[in-house]
Amino acid sequence: MYLVHTAHTQFMGLLAGFLAWIFTMITLGLNEWRLWHVADESIITSGMAWVGIWRTCFYSHVLPELENCRSIGISETFLPVEIPVAQVMMLLAVICGLAANISAALAVRMAYFSVEDRSNIRLVFVLAGSLYLLTGLLSMVPLVWNMKSVLNNSTIDFPPEFHLPVAPARQQVGSAIGVGILASILMFISGLVFLSYQYSCRTLKSVSRPHSCDLGRRLTRAGM
Repeated sequence: MYLVHTAHTQFMGLLAGFLAWIFTMITLGLNEWRLWHVADESIITSGMAWVGIWRTCFYSHVLPELENCRSIGISETFLPVEIPVAQVMMLLAVICGLAANISAALAVRMAYFSVEDRSNIRLVFVLAGSLYLLTGLLSMVPLVWNMKSVLNNSTIDFPPEFHLPVAPARQQVGSAIGVGILASILMFISGLVFLSYQYSCRTLKSVSRPHSCDLGRRLTRAGM
């Protein structure tokens, strides 16, 4: 009995899930969640600031450093609620994505290499698919929430040491949100691929006695 031929699609789903997990980590570390275009360029001489969920950055020829960055803590009172929520949920997405990849790798390994002890193979595939879907949901919610805030031109009351205005002249969605949404879509696809796995078995010609799956088929036919 072999199952290698039944899991090729799931193997591609594993590759997609691993790639999505890398994109999720990249999204977590990028600053370009929101691009703020400022009218007053006396300090922000580049005319643009990058607002992420962990820090803000801009270029200036007036301040001592060319690139000026300020960290954003989860307990900052001036932050809109979608930013600390994004900090927590994106971290959970990275952890959950790691667990999903481990489960998916174990499931594919069971299909490709295991000959015995396959009683839990369906459970492992369902677990991997569920974790992929949960990872996609954990990342998609804060991404869409922050994107909505950008499209609504929402303001952030930064303290004076950030050197950022309360409201930008205009703002646009940053590349981090685009990368994160792509990662979430790949996670959803991987999850559906693993959940759709169908357990099937065949007998090898070299095996003389029937396997349990063949006995099950014969009993079913006899009952009909």
